[in-house]
Amino acid sequence: MTTADPRLTRLLGGEALAGLRRRLRQRYERAQPETFRLGGLTETERNALAGLLGRKPRLANSMTLAVSELDAALRRAGLAASLREALELLDGPIADRATERAALQAQWAALRGRCHDARLAALLDLPSGMALVKRLARQPAAAGQLLDAAQAVLQALPAAGTPRSRLAAEVLGDAHGLDPGRPVASIVLAALRQTADATESEAGTEDSVRDRWAEVGVMVNELSRPALFLNLPVGEAASPPPGEPGYVSLRTLLRSPPAWQVAGCDIRVCENPNFVAIVADALGADAAPLVCTDGMPGAAQRTLLLQLAAAGACLHYHGDFDWPGIAIGNWVMRTCGARPWRFSEPDYLAALRDIPVNGRALGPEGVNADWDEGLAPAMRAHNRAIDEEAVAAILLRDLDCAGRQEQAPDY
Repeated sequence: MTTADPRLTRLLGGEALAGLRRRLRQRYERAQPETFRLGGLTETERNALAGLLGRKPRLANSMTLAVSELDAALRRAGLAASLREALELLDGPIADRATERAALQAQWAALRGRCHDARLAALLDLPSGMALVKRLARQPAAAGQLLDAAQAVLQALPAAGTPRSRLAAEVLGDAHGLDPGRPVASIVLAALRQTADATESEAGTEDSVRDRWAEVGVMVNELSRPALFLNLPVGEAASPPPGEPGYVSLRTLLRSPPAWQVAGCDIRVCENPNFVAIVADALGADAAPLVCTDGMPGAAQRTLLLQLAAAGACLHYHGDFDWPGIAIGNWVMRTCGARPWRFSEPDYLAALRDIPVNGRALGPEGVNADWDEGLAPAMRAHNRAIDEEAVAAILLRDLDCAGRQEQAPDY
């Protein structure tokens, strides 16, 4: 119920002038200049303003107004001490939006100070990181709760082969609290990516999420897509007969990692499971140790390669001469310190000469090889992919421990 003077209500009140009052209120909410211009005025609005100021009504649909002049006119008429007071008497208190925005920004900024985990603090230092938290929480109070929960999870890492649901139950009291799409999980994964080797394009895929958790010892679907190997010493319980391909799960690698005795040992890494079968059929127990990435390495494959590299193994990678094969090679060599294994520009050109069957076209996209600046241009020039299986005969000679003296890998 309004407490305004009836004369003020007749002058500026009523539904016909509600739009004008709303625009005048916005001037205070937005802290606009002392002098301002209102356009698009109706005849009723023009007449009301002219009457307040003691001016003769004009036909123009815009007016330039000074707040001090409006305040003085209202005081002379004994209607209100100021325009702001008049508007508040008619329609209630005017919010100070500028002050509210400043206070809200201060609350968001203060969240950075409550993050003691360096990864979480680094995330909030990024515009994209703070935008993520704002989108998930909407308000600073809710954001504080999410950040506290995310920090608790980060401080519980690395885990030792702990299932994700168990970690969530123990830290958050909710076994589903770290499921895909849950706010705390999104913040934790974003914080982990600040120091992880991940592209934005793969950051949200199912495999990349599983990989990210695996890197900190948390298992997600730990029995899916195990790592394929041949003649790799993974322990008696997990080892297949010599010469037979075997698999090791992410669960085993995280919970009971073998004590790798591979310091200084050469371990070949290939891309394709079919090539492992070719090697097993041709060389059996006489084949040198071989690990398969099975395309872009998943959680189990990444964990196995990183464990071997940490144990001092010398990894040598070969894959398909195509763009995905180059991308995989970049990851294995950059992340695991691997070296190329007959995977250079000369090897590609030699394969083009030696393989009689025309291969598939490479396609328009391209990936530069970190280890050989001439490889990608040569592949683009010839526009021909060469699958790993097509050069199996050459690779088998490197893997044959019984029938030849080890050749130096192609660095």
